[in-house]
Amino acid sequence: MAATGTPSPDDDALLRALAELYRDADARFAGWSCPASTACCRFGVTGREPYVTSIELLALRRALARRGGPLSPRRRALALAPSARDERTCSLLDRDGRCAVYADRPLGCRTFHCGDATPGAPVGRAELAELVRRVQALAERHQADGARARPLSRALP
Repeated sequence: MAATGTPSPDDDALLRALAELYRDADARFAGWSCPASTACCRFGVTGREPYVTSIELLALRRALARRGGPLSPRRRALALAPSARDERTCSLLDRDGRCAVYADRPLGCRTFHCGDATPGAPVGRAELAELVRRVQALAERHQADGARARPLSRALP
């Protein structure tokens, strides 16, 4: 992204490279299944939250634009329990318990599986670290300091 905030000519190429990286991550985690509990999308419940780089944010913003913009508060997921105080639910989780931009979800969402997930083939730390380095390299090419990741809930309130 250019310093002015306008898309640079390289944005589309970087997003294609990111999509290829995501396909690679998905292939490495093939066989893992998610129970669709949405627990991983409730950051206050799990104590974990994906951090996103600038290029991942660009992909998310474009995905949101394609769907007509961010989810309105009335279309976002409800709390799991009426007494839930601080679930810190992802702003991309809809009332049906589905990610509004699932195909464009960041690497952290693709690689985190809660304890209820059915594991597939093991993915080693070195493989995961290599995926992270590839995302960071794309983010550095995207913008200065682009690899400095930030919590998803702060990047997309």
